[in-house]
Amino acid sequence: MRNIIKPIVMPIVKRATRTYVAGDDLGEALSLAGRVREAGFSCTLCYWNDGTEEPAKVANEYLKILSQGAERGLDLALAAKLPALWERQEEVDRVVKRARELGFPVIFDSHDPHKSDDIIAALENTGPEGMGWAIPGRWHRSLEDAERAIELGVRVRVVKGQWADPTDPDIDLREGYLQVIKRLAGRASFVGVATHDAPLARKAMEILAEAGTPFEQEFVFPLPIAPAMEEGKRFGAAARVYLPYGSAWLPYSLSRAAANPIMLYWLARDTILGRKFNVPQRKAV
Repeated sequence: MRNIIKPIVMPIVKRATRTYVAGDDLGEALSLAGRVREAGFSCTLCYWNDGTEEPAKVANEYLKILSQGAERGLDLALAAKLPALWERQEEVDRVVKRARELGFPVIFDSHDPHKSDDIIAALENTGPEGMGWAIPGRWHRSLEDAERAIELGVRVRVVKGQWADPTDPDIDLREGYLQVIKRLAGRASFVGVATHDAPLARKAMEILAEAGTPFEQEFVFPLPIAPAMEEGKRFGAAARVYLPYGSAWLPYSLSRAAANPIMLYWLARDTILGRKFNVPQRKAV
């Protein structure tokens, strides 16, 4: 089936997925990062590799993000995908060394639950300076991971999470999110409130503010920002935008389209409508 639809679907996939990444290459992502900075946001840049590249190539791309981000004077964080580096500590160390030289944080993105142990091992090896970890609220192990992040002294980006807990896929996402926030409140070094859910963001920031825990908001390109951003203004919260670029394996992919034909409709819809990302202003212009 996949071989049959591939010639038909691939042109649609290639065009439509451009809506969900900041560009095909770093130059395009940096251009958008400049717009984001002008609007008053920091940024997180992430290279979405295609899953076939050697880890040294992915690490080199991360190094380009750091160096070129510094050249442009960006307030930048690097989102790194440990599986893309094949969990090779030597590649992690190359990236972290350069990030520390430039004063940029490195945050490991979350993956499926069993990958968390690899992230813990990598953080134990790097030490806490400038390091962070994205922890989803939808896993049973998330509270334990939050405790480990506190012990390690790393910053935490709290997300709802893409991958469900295989032992309990129906965990309430909002409740799980707030449980992680409560565990971190008053104890974590820094927390990223990464959600576009405005009521959830408000509650999370209330908990952190009351506990005196430093925090910021984070938003994922190209989802709507304004409602949750307005909640953050009540707390004087800084905010950053997560800008992925490269091979858009999320949210659409050929394998998903083959397994679920409704994806073809979504791809075509987004292509026809030409959805664009508008950066709301956080500062006076």
